[in-house]
Amino acid sequence: MRETRGNAPPIPRHSSLVTRHRGQMIHSMTGYASSAREFPLGVLSIELRSVNHRYLDIQFRLPDDLRAVEPGLRELLTENIARGKVECRVSFTTAPGAHKTLKLNEDLLQQLEALDHKVRARIAGVTQLSAADILRWPGVLAAEPLPLEELQAACRELLAQVLQEFNSARAREGERLATLLRERAGAMERVLGDLTPRMPQVVSAYRDKLAARLKEAIGGGEEERIQQEVAVFATKIDVDEELTRLAAHVAELRQALAGGGTVGKKLDFLMQELNREANTLASKSVDLAVTRAALDLKIVIEQMREQLQNIE
Repeated sequence: MRETRGNAPPIPRHSSLVTRHRGQMIHSMTGYASSAREFPLGVLSIELRSVNHRYLDIQFRLPDDLRAVEPGLRELLTENIARGKVECRVSFTTAPGAHKTLKLNEDLLQQLEALDHKVRARIAGVTQLSAADILRWPGVLAAEPLPLEELQAACRELLAQVLQEFNSARAREGERLATLLRERAGAMERVLGDLTPRMPQVVSAYRDKLAARLKEAIGGGEEERIQQEVAVFATKIDVDEELTRLAAHVAELRQALAGGGTVGKKLDFLMQELNREANTLASKSVDLAVTRAALDLKIVIEQMREQLQNIE
């Protein structure tokens, strides 16, 4: 078996075999499924396995006799899978005792006959090729090829069957991942829910502390200047925008999970935005509780990023 990239014309499409609409479920990029079908001459087997990947990368492992079926199978996989590194193995195992008709390669026989005459004409005493010698010559005998048309249709039908099981498994794993992500979103909402109401108090306490320090440093007669300095520093620690954006990103995350479909790239982008806001929140912190909240958010975001790596 080897990877193939045949250039044969695609197999005619049978839309009834193609699962075009997988609903709005979230799918994992990791999955496995296989199936086999018996024929008088042997057993046709198809195996699908996939892991996460940034794009859709399909690789085939096919015997030489079945290379012509690859374009049609690739088309079917592309219609049903959006992302992931997918390996499709197709094999045909000949049944023991299956009748095979051997055929002579007439062109090769003529070439061997002509060469035999030339060699014996130029070199005296050379023995003429025997029938056994000729039959043992590579390529002289060839088995009757597999019934390709029948196998083409069977491959497509069997792959459609394997795809149903494959996508069902990916959907179950995708829902498990989505549930974990919803739980993490809830954890973030609780952190934000505890922190947001406390921020006015945090800012007020910081302003009072800063004003007291400035009075000690520059004296009590510069009240206007002190208030200006306090206002400037208070603006620098204001995290209302960061908290608002964090809440909006979490809401967008929940909406994406509820909508389903191919959301992996969108969720990855949201993780980048959430992480950016959490970093800004930590950098502006002047309160231990805010710092801890920012750290908790970053931990949850990192957990979510690991989980969504497998989402299609």
